[in-house]
Amino acid sequence: MQQVTLDEIEAAAASIIYAEIQATPQYFWPLLCECLGIEVWVKHENYTPNSAFKIRRGLVYFAHLTNSSAIPKGVVCATRGNHGQSEGFAARRYGIPATIVVPHANGVEKNAAMRALGVKLLEHGDDFSTARAFAKKMAGEQSLQIMDLLIGC
Repeated sequence: MQQVTLDEIEAAAASIIYAEIQATPQYFWPLLCECLGIEVWVKHENYTPNSAFKIRRGLVYFAHLTNSSAIPKGVVCATRGNHGQSEGFAARRYGIPATIVVPHANGVEKNAAMRALGVKLLEHGDDFSTARAFAKKMAGEQSLQIMDLLIGC
């Protein structure tokens, strides 16, 4: 079996990610450096399409799904926002239907952002744990791939 290096993994992920989004800028912050006594650079994730770093994970994972022998008929996850936007962005890019489960009273703006990406958004339960349990149950009943950050994919 051929050994894969960390550099090879990083290069493969970068090729997937940068085909879809630009690198996010980093800025040196002198006042913050002075306050902390160290050199500080701040990476501005608000420049990604969903304003969060999680978009990279979704792109890499969906690229892996589409290159596997068993492409799922759909994916499902529970979230309160950024994870769902990442999965929605990548699912649309790779043509895999995505269902996102959020708790009732989730942020209206986050829900709108996920719907704008073409996901099927379901509200279930009063908290994240209840929404997550519902998403896991749905995955089993409908043969969907669960996209759960807490237990892995």
